[in-house]
Amino acid sequence: MTLRRLLAVGAIAAAALIVAGCGGDDSGAGGGTIAADGSSTVGPYVTAAAEGFRDEGGVDVTVGISGTGGGFERFCRGETDLSNASRPIKDEEAEICDSNGVEYVELQVANDALTIVVNSENDWATCLTVDELNAIWKPGSKVSNWNQVRTEFPNEPLKLFGAGTDSGTFDYFTDVINGEEGASRTDYSASEDDNVTVQGVGGSKGGLGYFGFSYFEENQGSLKALEIDGGSGCVAPSVESAQAGDYEPLSRPLFVYVKTESLGRNEVADFLTYMLDNETTIAEQAQFVPLNEDQLAEAEQKLEDAIA
Repeated sequence: MTLRRLLAVGAIAAAALIVAGCGGDDSGAGGGTIAADGSSTVGPYVTAAAEGFRDEGGVDVTVGISGTGGGFERFCRGETDLSNASRPIKDEEAEICDSNGVEYVELQVANDALTIVVNSENDWATCLTVDELNAIWKPGSKVSNWNQVRTEFPNEPLKLFGAGTDSGTFDYFTDVINGEEGASRTDYSASEDDNVTVQGVGGSKGGLGYFGFSYFEENQGSLKALEIDGGSGCVAPSVESAQAGDYEPLSRPLFVYVKTESLGRNEVADFLTYMLDNETTIAEQAQFVPLNEDQLAEAEQKLEDAIA
């Protein structure tokens, strides 16, 4: 069973998935356990890291996937050690952390290419412009057929699937496509569980959706990724285009936030060190885009400074 299918089992939105051993609680306090929650996009990366770390040290890591926003809610209440995020922490979230005395370190752990997908039977669309995506997804949009996107496209109902409002993917997508974080049409099938989008687009000839690159990699038998024209021509999502910064504007950083207090526990410091020491292997195992040399060096220095 792949990591993606493992994560699809059970109650995705709310329940913590024990990914490295059993018997650990999700309080993040003592017991040799580490508690993480947050982005369903970043979850498989931390899952892969947790499995490798368990094999080396026997420490339990629980990974919840309640969405970036939901993860920050728990993190800023002091309930978790790590918060997985597909966007940077918002000012209002940081203020809640501060008011609760939760200090943290932000570590970039991988890159992603947010991917626009259509049904594999879609034989008319290969590339969309940012303007066309905006016309589809902007607040109040009435685009409901592919021939409204481009006149040469067929008379095929357009069925939309995408991230829920608690997702960092939703925040990022709406910001770069619609020009304002959170600005989106609301008449689409929304979920913090990206597998819902996979199933929706895969089951609808006219379907279109978006999520992280790894979900496409896992499901490319039933889906097709579109190239995106951000103003310099059509570029396909890939490891190479995301690392080079050519896949614009949909390439993005992925983060793990760690509570400074938790870094005082050896198992947490060791886990984060293990994660960065093995970053390329973990990213490739979880089907993400590894950090480039400068990004990795920056993350390593921030962790070293925080532990010292």
